Amino acid sequence: MIVYGDLQSGNCLKVKHILSFLGIEHQWIHVNILENETKTPEFLSINPNGKIPAVVLDDGRVLCESNAILGYFAEGTDFLPTDRFQKAKVYEWLFFEQYSHEPYVAVARFIQKYLSMPESRVEEFNSLQAGGNRALALMESQLATSAFLVGEQPSIADIALYAYTHVADEGGFNLSDYPNIQQWIRRIAAIDGYVGMS
Repeated sequence: MIVYGDLQSGNCLKVKHILSFLGIEHQWIHVNILENETKTPEFLSINPNGKIPAVVLDDGRVLCESNAILGYFAEGTDFLPTDRFQKAKVYEWLFFEQYSHEPYVAVARFIQKYLSMPESRVEEFNSLQAGGNRALALMESQLATSAFLVGEQPSIADIALYAYTHVADEGGFNLSDYPNIQQWIRRIAAIDGYVGMS
């Protein structure tokens, strides 16, 4: 199995985490989006959408979109509940991550960390702060009631939201305002198989 990705990308880190936590062997091929390596004919033949991560399974089938990949590998493991309602709550957080968290936290990080805050995007960066803090506040509230986002054991909801939350400071968000999130970050980092961004 081959995974195309960049560990500085939260979406790629999600995939690295689920594979590492489950002990699934894979070959990791680094793809640099800043050098347009996702736009080459070779990569576009794997994912026509030109985005990482992308997983080529042993039988040649391809999976893209980080949260879909999480769901595929988590099926039948402790990272995805079997109870229908609990499973739906996991997917609720996955949709939240894509629509209410990532567009603010990850984009602000990209502007500040990768683009070094160009003048042309300062206004956009500032406009993202309210939405990002609103998403973090919702997570903080949930984590006041349970160790993980859905109950007392980690799921792919935690893997998905950890990816950009633990580096939210790189997008201008002050995690010291969110003590429950800080404790949750430490719990995720203590899972066997944890890997950091590198």
